[in-house]
Amino acid sequence: MAKLRSNTKLKPVKKADLQVVKPVKTTKYSDINLNEWKNYDHIKTDTLWEFPARLKEGGHSNEYHGNYIPQIAQQLYERFTKRNDIVLDMFFGSGTSGIEAINMNRRCIGVELKEDLAESVSEKFTPKQLVTDVNIICADSTTELAKEKIKARLDIMGEEKAQLLILHPPYDDIIKFSDKKEDLSNCATTEEFYDLFERVAKNGYDLLEKGRFAALIIGDKYANSQLIPLGFECMRRMNNVGFITKSIIVKDMQGNERAKGKTANLWRYRALAGGFYIFKHEYVMLFQKV
Repeated sequence: MAKLRSNTKLKPVKKADLQVVKPVKTTKYSDINLNEWKNYDHIKTDTLWEFPARLKEGGHSNEYHGNYIPQIAQQLYERFTKRNDIVLDMFFGSGTSGIEAINMNRRCIGVELKEDLAESVSEKFTPKQLVTDVNIICADSTTELAKEKIKARLDIMGEEKAQLLILHPPYDDIIKFSDKKEDLSNCATTEEFYDLFERVAKNGYDLLEKGRFAALIIGDKYANSQLIPLGFECMRRMNNVGFITKSIIVKDMQGNERAKGKTANLWRYRALAGGFYIFKHEYVMLFQKV
């Protein structure tokens, strides 16, 4: 049988027509594909963070005064963690770190001093999540006992160390969070607050994987007619335990204040009379364990 001939001629493939697929390029601490860096416009890389309102979807709420906004967790997790990494939050509070860990396919260990808060926050997660993804420890983060409990949870989760450390302590005595003497908001002096914070930072440093990052979320305060720079002294204490400082981010405080509108005029009067300015910012300080 004679072979049929086709009149169709194959066109030569030009090099320009070939679609080159670049390999994925990431850092050791993030899933961000650096070869596609232009596609990450939502990730902030400057030191001024402005958020018009606090996120309320995705399991978040604002029933607990003093919790940090979810957008901070979103920025930090995508920038400094990989999928399934463990975030260690030494001041767990109402669980922002854990909720966003679930939302972004990370895991979390949270340490909370108050038994009633630890119990109520656990209700935000399913029984399965509390076994596999979010571990809540009721303990004093300054202690060796808390450190041993965290090590045990890390072991259960298949890791020796955490991959990101979150520290959002009380801003000294501005808000009293409990009647417990171990509570950093009940320190007799600001110097005692710094000393106890440093113990927490040291525990966090020891439990963090080498090369990974820590975030300190904190503001300053006024006392005795003067500014008390809590943030910068806590930064120094972070350096004391071994962290190097990577960045100081200034974040606006809108969207995380409650009922301030009722007292805004009073504070404006006090500022004019007292020669000071009203806080509209707090800090997100970034550190690395090298």
